[in-house]
Amino acid sequence: MVEPEIKSAIVVSMAKEPFDSPPAQADGLRRSLLDLHDALLRLHKVLIESERLVYEREVAPIRSPSHFFQLLTGDPYFAWLRPVSQLIVAIDETMDDKEGLTGASVDAVMRQAVFLLMPAESAGEFGARYVAALQRDPRVVLSHAQVAKRIGSGAAAT
Repeated sequence: MVEPEIKSAIVVSMAKEPFDSPPAQADGLRRSLLDLHDALLRLHKVLIESERLVYEREVAPIRSPSHFFQLLTGDPYFAWLRPVSQLIVAIDETMDDKEGLTGASVDAVMRQAVFLLMPAESAGEFGARYVAALQRDPRVVLSHAQVAKRIGSGAAAT
């Protein structure tokens, strides 16, 4: 079990800024989403690499890139990573919305990111596995910090 103080320290910067500030220009909103998108892609890549190492150590060797792709898309071991993929897709869809970006749509994605990346002990498999990755791999911690920074800058831009 992770102590509540440690969990708070992991994500303390994520919830500092309120998301209900006045709307800004569309360029600022788009920049905030692009920055978050890029940071999430890096975090996702680091999580995949980290989980691959654990899988190969604890389960079985991965024979090829196509075997790894099959595992990523179909093996329950890697299923916990899908919410990060889905958040990246949600950002893409928000940026491509025909109605245009609004402060409310950006706030919704930022809140989704905070909710996802503030794992609690009761948050199910994602929360437990994410905290474990944060504790075992400093690259995950650094990537997480970059996402947290982008969430804070997104709140300031909206």
